[in-house]
Amino acid sequence: MSLKPSAIEPVPLETARVARLAFPSGAPAMQIRDVLGTLYDDDAFADLFPTRGQPAEAPWRLALVTVLQFMEGLSDRQAAQAVRRCIDWKYALSLELTDPGFDFSVLSEFRSRLIAGHAEERLLTRVLELFKERGWLKARGHQRTDSTHVLASVRALNRLETVGETLRAALNILAEIAPDWLRTQVTPEWFDRYSHRVEDYRLPQGREARARYAEVIGTDGCRLLEAMDKEATLHWLREVPAVKILRQVWEQQYVLEEGHLRWRTAKELASAGERIESPYDPEARFGNKRTVTWTGYKAHVTETCDDESPHLITDVQTTVAQVPDVSMTETIQLALVKKEVSPQEHLLDAGYVDADLLVRSKRDLGIEVIGPVRPDSSWQAQSAQGYDVAHFTVDWQEHQVVCPQGHLNTCWTPHEDAYGNPVMSVKFSRTDCRLCPARSLCTRSDEAPRHVTLRVQTDHEMLQHAREVQTTSEWKERYDQRAGIEGTLSQGLRVCDLRQARYVGLPKTHLQHVATAVALNFLRVVAWMNGNKRATTRRSRFAALALAG
Repeated sequence: MSLKPSAIEPVPLETARVARLAFPSGAPAMQIRDVLGTLYDDDAFADLFPTRGQPAEAPWRLALVTVLQFMEGLSDRQAAQAVRRCIDWKYALSLELTDPGFDFSVLSEFRSRLIAGHAEERLLTRVLELFKERGWLKARGHQRTDSTHVLASVRALNRLETVGETLRAALNILAEIAPDWLRTQVTPEWFDRYSHRVEDYRLPQGREARARYAEVIGTDGCRLLEAMDKEATLHWLREVPAVKILRQVWEQQYVLEEGHLRWRTAKELASAGERIESPYDPEARFGNKRTVTWTGYKAHVTETCDDESPHLITDVQTTVAQVPDVSMTETIQLALVKKEVSPQEHLLDAGYVDADLLVRSKRDLGIEVIGPVRPDSSWQAQSAQGYDVAHFTVDWQEHQVVCPQGHLNTCWTPHEDAYGNPVMSVKFSRTDCRLCPARSLCTRSDEAPRHVTLRVQTDHEMLQHAREVQTTSEWKERYDQRAGIEGTLSQGLRVCDLRQARYVGLPKTHLQHVATAVALNFLRVVAWMNGNKRATTRRSRFAALALAG
């Protein structure tokens, strides 16, 4: 498909007349065209298409159709039918009433071009530029971020199903690209084991029987991999993605001991977030957040939250499920700076906040993070009667720490903690601690002196200040504004099916999330222009009774 040389056409007169008669108050697709005008142009996607070849659909139309289909929750086939049948879509796309539309496969090809050219963010960036021109989006305001889990577009598999399906997937690919070679490597039993989908109810019952069956599958997989390693003329088979996944899964699930392949025990396995959960989506990972567990990804959504303008999504990031939220905060803020929509205040929940981040965001990006830091987890702080870190006075220049009873430390040792953060290990005199009358408030050890771990000065001071400030009513009132992001995630789940990945793989899932963000922005702009009020937090009648009293 090549780039269509024609410019973006105005709405045909007959299409506009019929659309106005059919939708006097304007359908959402029509209102988007009326309010925002031309959203995309061909030049924005010119580098994704060859300059020669048969003309095809205009890229700007495909981009708009991609967004509209997410706005209305349509599949590719349904979206293509809407282009042919729906008057409001023809109006938004500047098409004649008699235009036959295009084949639905064109949409999949367009998405592939976006992903191959790393251009999926253009769908959102262009819209944000229009919002800035209209004055609806301004830098240095208030924004908030939260994440939600996304289920991968594959079925959940247990360990035995995973290895069986991984080998079956590799055999299906090899049967297509090297059938003659594969026929010489398999035995008749393989056709009984791997011709059908591996499902739990088909597998042997009982732990020992399943362990033996797992070793049978493992031996078959090793035999196949060894045969490929020996074939010098077919070295290219080792680069087939399905074969690479097979090798990875076997390394994760099996161990070779004295020439015998053994099924790993649970203790020998890598962490759940590092293991491949399905051969059909090797990037999907196991995730766990409080009581929720899933296989798939995370979507991190950031939106504006100023009262005088519509709440617009400014950034969306997609990660595999096991990535912690705190590791994404800086990435999100840098993306906002790049788009020139960075906020003055960034409201985050505790999962995104770290003492070092509080310092760096303010110093390097000019963004004040408003979010709760984790409380001191030591027993001294939890009991509210002991001497926690806040009770110690630190002289950073002299490397001296004074305990609440006035004793100086005897040791100051810089090192890194388990997460790679620079810290100082501070110890006090064994004699001072043994004779201290307040020993029970400081340590529970009968012999060892008090040991305190400090972060670097800026982090330590920021952490102590944040813990103190977040207990005030003023801070709590500022932080209350963050709760609205839950409504945005809810809208994404209800309207655009954000919970479920439509496609396989991280890049395609991220494209889905970008298109979802643009679709939600369109709906919010239309609602804002129509004067629709934002929904308020729901309260039960009983809770309202308490407020009324």
